[in-house]
Amino acid sequence: MDQTEQLARDVRYLMDRRAIEDCVHRHARGHDRFDVELLTAAYHPDGVDEHGASAVNEGPAYAEWANAIHGAGCQLCLHNITTHNCEIDGDVAHAESYVLVGLLNPDGKTVRFINGRYVDRLEKRDGEWRIALRRCTVDLLIAGDASILEMPQFKAGGYIKGSRDREDVSYARPLSLEVPTERW
Repeated sequence: MDQTEQLARDVRYLMDRRAIEDCVHRHARGHDRFDVELLTAAYHPDGVDEHGASAVNEGPAYAEWANAIHGAGCQLCLHNITTHNCEIDGDVAHAESYVLVGLLNPDGKTVRFINGRYVDRLEKRDGEWRIALRRCTVDLLIAGDASILEMPQFKAGGYIKGSRDREDVSYARPLSLEVPTERW
């Protein structure tokens, strides 16, 4: 293999790897913003998500299920993707993404952190990487105090509060200081 062919292979690998990570990251953002379109687009139409033995959903139905679970169980959630491993074999990839999910409980004073992993089989179809099968692990569950969010010293900071819709500041285009936002 000459240098040009090797370069072409390396670029293809890097582009595929980035597209796979982008898919995983869009999925996490879709969770936090309750963005059905983003969540659904992460899966192939025949894709499947397993969030425990009693929660196996087809990709197109997953967003509705996830939004109902998160909506009933917490005020806000943040899915943080950390360690990401990926093996690509042609148009199939096997990925493991560590996830730290922070959930602000309905009382607004307590929080849960779930550490687990998304174990995915992704497939590239028609030039696009999407999830064909996702299986989730839960490896740690931590409960904590979030009452600091109600303290006057914290509230005085005027930090932006995320929202579960397209009114969230992350959707603002162009981003400016004039964009109205909910604050703590």
